[in-house]
Amino acid sequence: AEGNNRPMPQLSATVRARLPASAFAYIDAKGRRRLPIHDASHVRNALSRFDQTTFEDDAAREKARQRLLAAAKKYGIVPIGFFDGQLRNERMQAELRRTDAATLPRGVVTFLMTDIEGSTELLRTLGDRYPALLRAVRTLIRASVRTAGGHEVDARADEFFAAFRRPAQALEAAVGIQRALQARQWPDGSEVCVRVGIHTGRTTLAETGYVGIAVHTASRICSAGHGGQILLSTAARDALEGVAVEGVSFRTLGRYALAGLPEAEAISQVNATDLRATFPKLRAAAARTPRTRG
Repeated sequence: AEGNNRPMPQLSATVRARLPASAFAYIDAKGRRRLPIHDASHVRNALSRFDQTTFEDDAAREKARQRLLAAAKKYGIVPIGFFDGQLRNERMQAELRRTDAATLPRGVVTFLMTDIEGSTELLRTLGDRYPALLRAVRTLIRASVRTAGGHEVDARADEFFAAFRRPAQALEAAVGIQRALQARQWPDGSEVCVRVGIHTGRTTLAETGYVGIAVHTASRICSAGHGGQILLSTAARDALEGVAVEGVSFRTLGRYALAGLPEAEAISQVNATDLRATFPKLRAAAARTPRTRG
């Protein structure tokens, strides 16, 4: 059990230096080796100290977490308390995000929404390993959103919702997300693809979050796409007029009728030189072209 209170032998500087890198759950950018996991006692200690450790970013935290859990499995340690602590930490982080609503952009905002394509099949294939994959996907998305200067609004199930003050930031984040996912190796050779939708519009920020048609539009734009695809609404494409990003271009896909929206939407696709550019037809009905009287 994780709560075993047997004394843990102290590591001298000499012994620590002799241990291989694999004997530590976390090695920071400066080469400092943290959370030794080379024996059962130190694994238990690392489990209890994990949430007290400062990591450079979410990706480093997730990597250390996976290494620590692998070590626990190796030594037959069932980290029940660790899992409880992680769940409490995730709930606390969710509360912090809610109380941080005052910092979210207001007025004309660019929204970015994502969801994982084929998440049900991934869950069926990976079983109890799926939550770790979902956390890894969220970590990559969060990193791209933060790097681009965006704000996380919500993350639930396989969906992620972010807001940006400038449309160019959302574009940067979307391309970053797809590049990061494409470069990642997934369990059992699984293919993890995320669809991304971007919309710019005026919205209202209430205590419960963003409300208004702009949020609904962003969701519908995202739902129309396929894994690996980045779609722009008419307003987002117009807002990006004159924005030049090396290796990135836009392709008009046509007008589509999206559920719940009063008018057909002209949807564009973002193309990047190092990302997939060919996809099936959108998951939406093409708008009918009105007949002209002759």
